[in-house]
Amino acid sequence: MAGLALSGFGRCTHAIVRAIPNSLCQEALRTEKGSVVDISLARKHHEQYIEVLKNKLGLSVIELPADESLPDAPFVEDVAIVCEETALITRPGAPSRRKEAEAVKKALQDLQLNVVEMTDESATLDGGDVLFTGREFFVGLSKRTNQRGAEILADTFKDYAVSTVPVCETLHLKSFCSMAGPNLIAIGSSEAAQKALKTMQQMSDHRYDKLTLPDDAAANCIYLNIPSKGHVLLHRAPEDFPESAKVFEKLKEHMLIPLPNTELAKVDGCLTCCSLLINKKTLSL
Repeated sequence: MAGLALSGFGRCTHAIVRAIPNSLCQEALRTEKGSVVDISLARKHHEQYIEVLKNKLGLSVIELPADESLPDAPFVEDVAIVCEETALITRPGAPSRRKEAEAVKKALQDLQLNVVEMTDESATLDGGDVLFTGREFFVGLSKRTNQRGAEILADTFKDYAVSTVPVCETLHLKSFCSMAGPNLIAIGSSEAAQKALKTMQQMSDHRYDKLTLPDDAAANCIYLNIPSKGHVLLHRAPEDFPESAKVFEKLKEHMLIPLPNTELAKVDGCLTCCSLLINKKTLSL
């Protein structure tokens, strides 16, 4: 079963995204106060992101409307984990975010996925803490995700090993890492990122290649395997992180698509946060 997922790693047919509400500027949760979000620029960047998924890569993009009462709702990754035909609706660590799941759950049900809900009130899990490698899951234990959340994920996706990684210095595990290819972990250079990578290497019986980036935030990228395009990597634009962009340029076999994300980054938004990627084999009508 794991081999099956590996052969199709990065395959994707659908993406769920959500529009940005005006309330994001003032009310979105953030680890660092101070930087003012330019809402029109945030929307422009978000539209570029959606445009790439839809028109450049040919995915079916489901665009959910903004909800002013849910300032963090554009970060759809946190409220569901999708693997093959199963979607686990999470229980985000921030109580203010739990209602975000309702619209996402309906969209996943409309795609006829097997939707499982995390109902245990002692559990918390944010999708930003979940790294799926195609072989196994790594779950960051952070301010937003606890051991019980990781256990429920393991119960839901029984075909895969699930290992936990302590995350102390950043919001989520994927604040400093992501998959940049079928066997390639993109990882930041900070001490916290390198420590987490070491833990993952110790936990796994598989040896992954690594792509080390000077900037932690740039290590959050999106790898896709699109039949007509091959290996595709959405990564932070050179104007955001010039040194890290040079590292990505060494990936000669990837179709590289740089995307700016300066504004959502001010409220802890990464590239992976802004979409839920789904590989739907067939959709019966």
